[in-house]
Amino acid sequence: MIRIAVCFSVVLLSIPAIAQSPAAATTPVAVTSTTSPEITQFQRIEDNWSNAINMRDQYGLELVLSPLFVDVSANGDITTRNQQLADLIGGEDKTLHLDQKVITVRLLGDTAVANGTYLLHHKAANGGPVDEKGVFTHVFERLRGGWSCINSQRTSLRTNATTKSKKQSNAELPFHIPLFTKSDKTNQ
Repeated sequence: MIRIAVCFSVVLLSIPAIAQSPAAATTPVAVTSTTSPEITQFQRIEDNWSNAINMRDQYGLELVLSPLFVDVSANGDITTRNQQLADLIGGEDKTLHLDQKVITVRLLGDTAVANGTYLLHHKAANGGPVDEKGVFTHVFERLRGGWSCINSQRTSLRTNATTKSKKQSNAELPFHIPLFTKSDKTNQ
């Protein structure tokens, strides 16, 4: 019992000496990154995808998309890899520009699911420029030591211009309870 008390007191007395040691105060603390290696890896893949679209690079896009690729756009159009490549090469919209940012990555063996946000600049049906903001889900498969996208789903975020405006109340108080407050109608 005495042995335990002596060991305990030695430990307690040595803590202030360690805390006041100049060597402990000058030792740099390692800073860890908040971005996981998976997010960094898939951000590079998404950057290659965006650059291929922005530079109209057919080969670059072929490297990112699997031959089994299926895309569901924000407006519900479903396209394959070959349709995406044909659109890239012969597309009429020369203002097309894509930026993607990976938020999360989940690895499931040889399958990975990446979620993130995107900004797509393109021409609208009426010919005017449109900036479409949204979220994406991309499913990748590990193929020949790299990752290839097999499925893409985009969802456009609503903008304030398209939301309904709230009807303004003309009540004197923020809460209007008909039994306890004045009414504009008279009882008849």
